[in-house]
Amino acid sequence: MNKTFPSAEAAVADIPDGATIMAGGFGLCGIPENLIEAVRAKGVRNLTVISNNAGVEGFGVGRWLENGQIRKIIGTYIGDNKLYEELVMKGELEADLIPQGSFSERIRAGGAGIPAFYTPTGVGTLVARGKEVREFDGRPYLLEHALKADFALVKAWKGDRWGNLIYRKTARNFNPLMATAARVTIAEVEEIVELGALDPEAIVTQGIYVKRIIQGPHYAKRIERRTTRKRT
Repeated sequence: MNKTFPSAEAAVADIPDGATIMAGGFGLCGIPENLIEAVRAKGVRNLTVISNNAGVEGFGVGRWLENGQIRKIIGTYIGDNKLYEELVMKGELEADLIPQGSFSERIRAGGAGIPAFYTPTGVGTLVARGKEVREFDGRPYLLEHALKADFALVKAWKGDRWGNLIYRKTARNFNPLMATAARVTIAEVEEIVELGALDPEAIVTQGIYVKRIIQGPHYAKRIERRTTRKRT
């Protein structure tokens, strides 16, 4: 069994127009940047994207926004992406902003086969609009539905040809959850190692969840917002 693909372009070749795609990572850290670029080059349109944020202009999911490929984004914040804000304000992009904890749990539920769950987060706010509210032990809870996708694009540190994955630091945000919650999970890693080289106790995503794996040719260590101390 060998799930290795020769390139990012080959790994995303069957993503169609109108697909729902999860894209892992947090801010600009741990994002599947080579797979994102391959989807941009493919030019698919009308995408629903489930991502914590939309990157920035010129990098990350922001590349899809610039190319007019996204119909709807489900995420937790707009961040510093001015184009994202502009498109939403013009009514050219649908945005569903979710509290970050609820966002994570909805993805986890999707991967665990749990269709919905109740949470106190968002009760009495705009988040609760149109949603069922029930009382448990004297406290109101909001019904939230699981999030699932056609494809999940995830980034890990190391993987093997069976698709077992190890993450490093911030890349563990959202990537492991999303890897379980899609029909087809495509992983990109910094290094593909031989079978048995990964410490079984360190594997976070088991290969059963991963359909395809590529080794990324390069990675940009971007800083989303550089803050420095003024010189004295």
